[in-house]
Parts: sequence; C-alpha cells; structure tokens
Amino acid sequence: MYEGLLQKFAAEQKGAGQYFTPREAIRTIVRCVQPDIGEGRDDLANRLTIHDPAVGTAGFLIAAAEWNIKERKTPLTREEQHWLKRGALSGGEIVLETRRLALMNLYLHGLEGESHYGDSIAEGDTGKRYNVILTNPPFGAKGAGDVPNRDDFTVATSNKQLNFIQHVLTILKPGGRAAMVLPDNVLFEEHAGRDVRGLLMQDCQLHTILRLPVGTFTPYSAGVKANVLFFRKGLPTQDVWVYDLRTNVPKVNKGHPLDANYFQDFLKCFGARPTPRSQERQASERFRKFTREQIRERDDNLDLFWLKDESLDDANDLPEPEDLVSEAATQLQVALDALNELAAQLGNGKRDGVME
Repeated sequence: MYEGLLQKFAAEQKGAGQYFTPREAIRTIVRCVQPDIGEGRDDLANRLTIHDPAVGTAGFLIAAAEWNIKERKTPLTREEQHWLKRGALSGGEIVLETRRLALMNLYLHGLEGESHYGDSIAEGDTGKRYNVILTNPPFGAKGAGDVPNRDDFTVATSNKQLNFIQHVLTILKPGGRAAMVLPDNVLFEEHAGRDVRGLLMQDCQLHTILRLPVGTFTPYSAGVKANVLFFRKGLPTQDVWVYDLRTNVPKVNKGHPLDANYFQDFLKCFGARPTPRSQERQASERFRKFTREQIRERDDNLDLFWLKDESLDDANDLPEPEDLVSEAATQLQVALDALNELAAQLGNGKRDGVME
C-alpha cells in the first residue's frame, strides 16, 4: 500500500517523479547485479555493502534486500539476515521530505538501512567505500551550474549526472559493481561528457548498456529517454554490449504499463553472472557487442544503436509530440551544459573541463 502511495505521489507532484524509479525496472537491474549478501561472509570487516547515493524512496535498497530473501539460490543464514536488515544498506538523499519517505519505506519492509540527509556530490569523499551501488541520479537542470570543489574528481563539470558517475567511481570498492540509470545525453555529450566516459572505461569494465523503452518514467516524465549502465571497477573496458529495448518497442503508457514482459529477453541475453564474460554472450537482433577500439573511433560516443526506427517511415505513425519535445529539450540541455562548463572554465582558468 505504501509503495502505491509513493507512486501516486510521484505521479501527482510536479518534479517528484525523479524520486520514484519504476519498480519493474529496479527489479530487473537488481537481478542482473545480484547483490548477494553472502559475499565476503568469511570476513566480517568486508561484508557486502549496498549503497544508493541518490536514494529517493529507497526502491533500489529494498529490491536488493528482497532479491536476497526471495531469489537467492541458498537461504540466508541468521547472521546474513541480521546484516541485511541492520548494516548492509545505506543511501544519501538531498531532499528532507523524500528522505522521510525512504525511512518509512525501509521500516515497513523490516529494514534499518542508513539514509543520510545531504548532498552526495557537494559533501565530497567521506572515505566510505561500497561493494554494490545501485542508483538513479536526478535528471534535469535543477541544481546545476556549479562545479563541485572535489579533489577526487578528475573532470570539472556542472553536469549532475557526470558528477554522479565520478562520485560512484570514487566510492565503489575495487572489484565492486554498479548499475546507474542515466539520460541519453550522458552517452553522447562532448567535452566533459567524453572525458568522463573515457575515465569510466579506463577504470571500470563497462560491460552492458540497456536502452530503456520510451515512456519508462510515465506518467511523471513520459518523454525522458534513459539507459542503464552496468560496470565493475578495477579492469578497463574491452567490450561493451548494448541491448536496444527502445527501437520498435511499444511505448510505455497507462494502457501499456512497464511490466516483467519487457525485460525477459534482456535478462536472458545479460547472462547468469553479475559481471558477464563477453565470450559467453550471444549476439541477437537487439543485443550487439562493440569493441573498445570501435568506441574509441566514435570519440567515445556511447549512444550506440543500429536498428531502423520503423515509425519514421510511416507518416501516420510518427513519434508523439511530447516525445519530439523531449528530444528537443535534451538537445537544448546538452547545449546549456556545454555553455555552463565553458563559463566555469573561463572563471576558474581550466582547459577542456579537466582540472589542472
């Protein structure tokens, strides 16, 4: 009932949708990452920790706990149950009212995860490191314009999503794995975007990108186009597999809600491992591999697609007006981000968005 109220709140309150990620998308992401609380069970100091730096209403943390309780191959031991409910889960939230919703949501699920009230980006490196990070950083331009003063950030930018990527690179333990929901512009934005993507592929094995269906965030952000990036810290990227769940896929709307059927084929293609081996995967119409060299030739542009959009050939089946508006807004936001970065560079004596 509480989850239903949260969804209704996100749909009715302008701008609140960023705090509510569709639960079926969350469950799919968690099934891929497999945050097994039993990892490190022989070393109490290194027991698995699961973190969301933009925790919202704690959907990712609760889904991770439910995966361990309901879908893990072996039952939880008493010690594992205690760690899952008392110490494994944590998050940060910048909006006080939303943090309260998260704490209540955790409580009603029998969990006592830590939900820190504060700005994960502005507060900087606290020294804490995590094994698994699952997050959907807030989209849009609200709060943008300032470049965080952080020594652990290699690329100086005002783009919130790019800064969240850098933040995750800092707080993720070596060997740790992460899944992030990010808007399309993060994949193709130049300058700082290109630098951050290069940094990500240098420090991490970016093994999978899932292109989410149009309308995934219906009804609160119906036109937003987003992706899920899956990566593991510690090894450089060699191959990136992309699953296109957007082109020629029915748009998500009230009459056609996002359900488990959308993700069945993707889960099969992803594989059984939380960090799949490239040689164990099979290409298909919607699932394709790109080598690091191919991506480098594209100037590290990760907006990778190959399917022909059939709707563009039919004048009677053109994209909805709100989709076209969203596409235009994304392009304008990319331009605005570039101008903000240029202004920051001119004001701080930085070149090409990289700190000297």
